[in-house]
Amino acid sequence: MKPNGMNSENSRRTFLKGLTFTIGSSVIGIPLFSFCSGESSGSQPEEKQTGSAASQNKKLGIALVGLGGYSTHQLAPALQETKNCYLAGIVTGTPSKAETWKAKYNIPDKNIYNYQNFDQIAENKDIDIVYVVLPNAMHAEYTIRAAKAGKHVICEKPMATSVEDAQRMLEACRQNKVQLAIGYRLHYDPFHQRVMELGQKQVFGKVKSIRAHNGFTMGGPGSWRLDRERSGGGPLMDMGIYCVQGACYTLGKAPVAVTAKFGEVTRPELFSEVEQSISWRMEFEDGVIAECNSSYAEREDFLEGKAEKGWWRLGPSFGYEGKQGETSQGRMNYPNIFEQAWQMDGQAESFRNNNSSIVPGEMGLRDVRILMAIYESARSGGKRVPISYK
Repeated sequence: MKPNGMNSENSRRTFLKGLTFTIGSSVIGIPLFSFCSGESSGSQPEEKQTGSAASQNKKLGIALVGLGGYSTHQLAPALQETKNCYLAGIVTGTPSKAETWKAKYNIPDKNIYNYQNFDQIAENKDIDIVYVVLPNAMHAEYTIRAAKAGKHVICEKPMATSVEDAQRMLEACRQNKVQLAIGYRLHYDPFHQRVMELGQKQVFGKVKSIRAHNGFTMGGPGSWRLDRERSGGGPLMDMGIYCVQGACYTLGKAPVAVTAKFGEVTRPELFSEVEQSISWRMEFEDGVIAECNSSYAEREDFLEGKAEKGWWRLGPSFGYEGKQGETSQGRMNYPNIFEQAWQMDGQAESFRNNNSSIVPGEMGLRDVRILMAIYESARSGGKRVPISYK
């Protein structure tokens, strides 16, 4: 099927030839130019990986750390469909959850851990990868502990709540010669791969502007997302990270500066610690501006770009399913895939083959730098904040 917005299928194949890797018979697009910063790619191990990952055909065992909604409703079901990895273990502080998961997924007792005995995972040869699915402020601790246990790590977004924590996470993985990847599932999604192609290959000419909005209406109190100590911030950390990512991989580069402002607080009973909404502008070196917004008080979900000779829009864009897209030449005709399955299969494949992930820890650090700059600008009344990646 010929994608909309291209002159020929051959031109798309040419782009993807340099942009893809193969998992079995499936081809997944890699945004070669979506990660651009001054960080060194030091999370790729310098030596042979741990013995448990040596076999090129072995399905790697994943342990999920934190059994909240995302693990329960997305990751665990996805691991029933993956080809390169499987659900080998769990880490939870709730005994009743351990029993439920043990029965549902046939997880042996020796592969079930709590937060006190987590470090014993180092002795478990069934587990090759630890997937950290905890509140944001806990990402650093459990990534570092997993690295010290000799396990590869997938860490959910955002990577950390501070640049310093993100740097410590990377250093721990380098020192222990394990890999670190971030749970950026949309790099494996065909709609977003098409956006990378349109922007980076300038299919419609030079990109002139980008807009990205992502938000939902927060229900009542009680969510850890409203607790600054655990979340590190509000919708910017949770939903706005998708907008930051989208702008960066549309252009294949990182912004040089940002300006931002907090939105009005209309529900002070919920938003006493974190922002209710935030809007920001990302400035890129070639003059392109990305206008972004994230909110816990309004449902929005789109990523769009305008170029010299055309435009494109995804909406819904960032959710788990139901994506739709169009360009100035017509509708995008791509399937909605099980993104988490493709993501984890891709990451397991890179770990198994001793290759850097397409969404490495360095990308996560880059994005934390951007998030912190956005907050700095908003807290200072909207001043322009240059961003250094060194």
